[in-house]
Amino acid sequence: MDEAWLALALTPGVGAVKFAALLDRFETPDGALSAPFELLRTVPGINDEVAGAIRQVDRGAARQALVRLAQMGGTMLYDGAEGFPATLREIPEPPLCLFALGNLQLLDRPAVAIVGSRDHSHYGAEVCRALARAAAEAGLVVVSGMARGLDAVAHAGALDASGGTIGVLGNGLGVIYPVSNRQLYRRVTEHGLLLTEFPPGQRPGQGSFPRRNRLISGLARVTVVVEAAIKSGAQQTVECAHSQGREIMAVPGPITSPVSAGTNGMIRDGAAPLLDLADLLSHYPEVARTAKGMPVPEAGTLAPVEGRIVNALWAGPRRLEELVEASDAPVTEALDALSSLELAGKIRQRGGGLYQLSTTGLFAG
Repeated sequence: MDEAWLALALTPGVGAVKFAALLDRFETPDGALSAPFELLRTVPGINDEVAGAIRQVDRGAARQALVRLAQMGGTMLYDGAEGFPATLREIPEPPLCLFALGNLQLLDRPAVAIVGSRDHSHYGAEVCRALARAAAEAGLVVVSGMARGLDAVAHAGALDASGGTIGVLGNGLGVIYPVSNRQLYRRVTEHGLLLTEFPPGQRPGQGSFPRRNRLISGLARVTVVVEAAIKSGAQQTVECAHSQGREIMAVPGPITSPVSAGTNGMIRDGAAPLLDLADLLSHYPEVARTAKGMPVPEAGTLAPVEGRIVNALWAGPRRLEELVEASDAPVTEALDALSSLELAGKIRQRGGGLYQLSTTGLFAG
């Protein structure tokens, strides 16, 4: 069954819709592969070219891919077989099959996608790492795209917290891309899960990464963008999440930063701003406790004055007088709020009389 399924799935011109139509008519992939040309042409959407491709299928390529997958210790998943993620059945153009290497149980747990720019700021890396760690400690699986930059930071943050992470590849298993992620590839294989719809050994090509992006958002209930330029792969992932009916959140950044232009624009256009771990966990009511056994905070745990101060600091460090003004509160109340935020580890003082956000405190459960 696996060999016939994969052989039909790899046939040029056979996508999810045509594959479903073939199964509806012939019941099994074997039935479709052995059907006469004239009968194939009676299936909705199957033209002469596709029917001819089905008749000429060489099962050897599928057989070799499965042998190579088995040698790696991997598994092929497809709709109807055990282990196929239910979240991906719901998306437009679901994958016909998946190749997995690692801990398959992660597919059964609630997940958040954390994505961002390849060329990021120090601020973006700090926020991404803290958010991934906190999400993993709270029991969420962190999904990202194994790319250079913030994708890699998100995976590493989850692993550093001994949490679960799923790396979705734009190429086949056994291909490490980019090469700089070799160590991360090994860590995710050993302690997380690598997932792809491309057969083992296939190199990335044109269109590989947009196809990967729809799986990243499809696996997760919420997609969080930490930093992104206006035109970026992260923006493509957001478009996929939107078409799939998934929640979208974005981390605000300085309006002067090119790598925050995309995320700030997402917030302007309706994405929810992510200011605190509680903002994220409000979408996961089943996650009742963090990995440390502490209660998860409810959304809106910051007092209004505290929230205004934190919002002001997202744009960068601020002096005391600026934060008092931003608090829109009497001086004594603003000072109390600053003290409370500092004691909670959410902000900290730095040289020159400036205050800045402590991202670890913001995302600590």
